Amino acid sequence: MKKNIFLLIISCLFVSCAKDEVMDRTIFIPDEGDSTLPAYTEWGYNSFGADYERSYFLVSNNIVPCKVLYKDGKLSFSLNGIYKERGYGYYANVPMMISVSFPMSNVAGYTDLVQLNDVKINLAVADCTVKILKNEVEIPIDDVLDGSVLYFKRAQLLNIDESPNRTILSGTFDLRFIRGGYPESISDGRFDVGINNDVFYAY
Repeated sequence: MKKNIFLLIISCLFVSCAKDEVMDRTIFIPDEGDSTLPAYTEWGYNSFGADYERSYFLVSNNIVPCKVLYKDGKLSFSLNGIYKERGYGYYANVPMMISVSFPMSNVAGYTDLVQLNDVKINLAVADCTVKILKNEVEIPIDDVLDGSVLYFKRAQLLNIDESPNRTILSGTFDLRFIRGGYPESISDGRFDVGINNDVFYAY
């Protein structure tokens, strides 16, 4: 009897872990207009993408796509992937991250992120910080220009077996900035990511 109970517990744990593993994967559904970019979705596919000048900023299966940090009343939302840099007829995949920090109150855990539903963040205001890293080197941004917006179109709590599993954040982003005196833009951005305790940090 004890053996049967033990096997049942092990089976339940295995099924639970398998569910989380599947849900943590990236699912890339190509956009109909540009197949290099992922389509906009709201299913927690752990995917994102954007045009960066004439190249792309994209999700990678080898990198955790999103991390969220809450500290000192500010929330940092970071997308981590690759910059597909065109050169001599090929694309070089360079690690890249965009991180946006903005004031937000009452975030104790990932379930509190549902308050981001239908929230637009103006990236050009003084209390918002934008950082871009390529190959772990920060790109100097002289100024973030008007029209730069991070839009959380939908924030929804996903329950499995009546227990919270993750908050799905889906939305769009556009960034116009001055770098070394010259304008650059990241446009047509979209994201659909699941945030759980593995990628949410607060201290």
